[in-house]
Amino acid sequence: MKKIIRQLGLDDLHYLKEMETGIEDDYILRVYSRISSGSSRLYGLFVDDRLASIGGYTIFAKQYIMLGRMRSDLRFRGKNLSTQLMSYIMEQAFSLPAIQWIGANTQQENTSARRVMDKLGLAEVSTLYSAISIDASSLETGGAIWKSLTTLSQKQAWVDQLYIQTGAVFPYECYYTFPASEELFADAKLAQWSFFENPQKDRVLIAKKDYKRDYYLHIVYPWDDLMEQAGLWETVSLAQRELSETVKAKALLWIDLSPSQVSALPTHHMFNLPSPWLLYGVNR
Repeated sequence: MKKIIRQLGLDDLHYLKEMETGIEDDYILRVYSRISSGSSRLYGLFVDDRLASIGGYTIFAKQYIMLGRMRSDLRFRGKNLSTQLMSYIMEQAFSLPAIQWIGANTQQENTSARRVMDKLGLAEVSTLYSAISIDASSLETGGAIWKSLTTLSQKQAWVDQLYIQTGAVFPYECYYTFPASEELFADAKLAQWSFFENPQKDRVLIAKKDYKRDYYLHIVYPWDDLMEQAGLWETVSLAQRELSETVKAKALLWIDLSPSQVSALPTHHMFNLPSPWLLYGVNR
């Protein structure tokens, strides 16, 4: 049995189409050109010239790498090929001098992927639910809209206090969270994101535009008092309406919630709560 690992290019798509992964309508086939070039890389492990396993990574904020896109042909499973491939990919990733952290995000129910993470020596960092809803008006209580912060210095002060000083996990994009560092909060990013501060100036809501097949208002709120802050959900609804008007499409809501935040939601909430995502990672 001859095994070869190599980077995949645009001409290799036909190998992926021949794999039997058991995944119907796999998004990887649709976005192959994007995830195999630019800031992303895709690798394949071939057995006797047949593609048996794939995996890859994407670079974020210059120094972070997120592993993913793990797929194995059903005919080759049970041979530890995913672990061999992802171990090779980690070596390639850490050969890039700017990279300071490598991680992976997988759902709690995905036991096979979690076994690979353990074998790679990645430590579990956080557990977050990707809560999605078309509307959050049922959570409104009639409170006043929070004040929009417009200056970079105001935004920088909040992210420094909440994330940079603490190293807490920050939801950078939908599906992609990272342990915080200054690199995640470039001025250009902060300028694009909306910040809303409560009247007491002790809470902030961060709202960002994202697109993952649909438009999302990606909201970040790191406290457990989701239902105790007057005006919070009114502010979310306003930001959602404004984004929908800007993109001329219905923007959905996405908020990454900790288990304790999920417990604080009322029974009438309208969020879809699939299996939580476990973030794994390792520093250089």
